[in-house]
Amino acid sequence: MSETVFTYAAPALKFGIGASAEIGHDLVQYGARRVLLVTDAGVAATGHPARIAEQVAARGVEVVTFDGVRVEPTDDSMRLAIDFARAEGPFDAILAVGGGSSIDTAKAVNLLTTNPGELMDYINAPVGRALAPTKPLLPLVAVPTTTGTGAESTTICVLDVLALKVKTGISHARLRPTLAVVDPALTVSQPALVTAASGMDILCHALESYTARWFADFDAKQPEQRVPYCGANPIADMWSEKALSLLAGAFRSAVREGGDLTAVSGAREQMAMAATFAGLGFGNAGVHIPHANAYPIAGRVRDYRPAGYPDDEAIVPHGMAVSLTAPEAFRFTFEAAPERHLHAARLLDPAAEGDGPDVLPRVLSTLMRDIGIPNGLAEVGFGDADVDDLVEGSLKQQRLLATAPRPVTDDDLAAVFRGSMEHW
Repeated sequence: MSETVFTYAAPALKFGIGASAEIGHDLVQYGARRVLLVTDAGVAATGHPARIAEQVAARGVEVVTFDGVRVEPTDDSMRLAIDFARAEGPFDAILAVGGGSSIDTAKAVNLLTTNPGELMDYINAPVGRALAPTKPLLPLVAVPTTTGTGAESTTICVLDVLALKVKTGISHARLRPTLAVVDPALTVSQPALVTAASGMDILCHALESYTARWFADFDAKQPEQRVPYCGANPIADMWSEKALSLLAGAFRSAVREGGDLTAVSGAREQMAMAATFAGLGFGNAGVHIPHANAYPIAGRVRDYRPAGYPDDEAIVPHGMAVSLTAPEAFRFTFEAAPERHLHAARLLDPAAEGDGPDVLPRVLSTLMRDIGIPNGLAEVGFGDADVDDLVEGSLKQQRLLATAPRPVTDDDLAAVFRGSMEHW
């Protein structure tokens, strides 16, 4: 019997320039009197977290700050944050100010300070035990300072498990933030490559959710079997299509304009809105092959150090890792829904010509080249000898691959990785 039900959920949302100045008021409405602010050193250096903390304190709310979030969090870095919160608590609410790394770390902190057990108890199977929380979580207010991850809208947090060299996550509906406060003015400090990489994350969120397996193509579920990622559906489609339209007009300009304050009400505001809309889409429909492939790419990086990111260790930023196999992944999925792939391509580039599987990959590759994304896996240090290892890592992301619009074998993934060594 086929599924007949899809689900949809989203956090409360406050969007617009200046929205972050109202967080103190918002926290008071949740009954908060003592709050943990979670951020990272780079975001802290912008002054945004300190300014927000002062405005929250002015409302009579005590703020304790943890600024030790790691860019691309690991199990070790999340444990440090959890230990800090346990030692400094109790708290009435959690406030995350930063990119996806800060928001995801705040989700883990919220989970592990309200529920028993340790991190591996809740990490997705087969890496962890995939337990569900048994107790309510605290109100979580998420304030993104990058335009891309959509973490302020979703039910997942992502991390590297260092001992296994695998990127995985925790997924449960209770992890979704209570309130997302999206203030485009906070994104002006993003370096160009950060804007490019995080923007590709927005783009792949929208494309993957729009091309995901249709919800009614799954087997029917019992109520207790329902998961946040239920497959493409009419409501998620609406958000994804709008996100693609916004990206078409704003993406290149947002990367080019950099820290230009005059761009806040233009391209950067549109990028922030696209990130929010894409998050509202993929946070329910799900993502698939590019995101599954991104986990081993990020987890197995050796010596790539991108401009605009901390240079003390090698990383492939999440949005960049997602984008590196996207053209080949969408060439592979084309046959499952040609009309959707072509419609998405023309939302991004109305002048896109053709009607075959190369149209969307060509649009993506041209955009990636224009905004400075590396030219494939080879440019970030991978080669053909790494393919088997990358496939092994991707196959561990069955929660994501289950949402792919057609079945994916290890040979299929190997072909996608090999075809992604260079794009132009």
